[in-house]
Amino acid sequence: MLKSLDPILTPDLLWLLASMGHGDDLAFVDANHPATRIAQSTTSRRLIQLPGMSMETAIGAIMTLYPLDDFDPDPVRVMMPVDDPNRVPEVQRAVLDEIARSVGRPVTPGKLSRPDFYRAAAASFGVVQVGDTRSYGCFLIRKGVIS
Repeated sequence: MLKSLDPILTPDLLWLLASMGHGDDLAFVDANHPATRIAQSTTSRRLIQLPGMSMETAIGAIMTLYPLDDFDPDPVRVMMPVDDPNRVPEVQRAVLDEIARSVGRPVTPGKLSRPDFYRAAAASFGVVQVGDTRSYGCFLIRKGVIS
């Protein structure tokens, strides 16, 4: 254990976060996502699993260390519901609240179709899968720089 670090931030997760560079995306996916397959195509080929964790808890902990990209108009992207692209699922609201709390302002996410999200996740740096079973709990978050 390390002082002042949330215990959710495992050694493997810390390695993944520290290895990323500015402009790299990290895919955060729910328990239903084909994370093992998608992670094989990422830059790091790493899948970090946080079983039993809600998406907002995991992202809240990660955002204590992770700088959000200020140069990108859509540093946060979500998977749109197939049945109603305008619907904002509860899990997305909860995560966006955590991100807003971390960066000190609201963040409006970009929206990707399911196939586009899968392609973008496969092109990301790595994948973090949580045990959250709520539908559409899938996010891409772009890493920024520390000023």
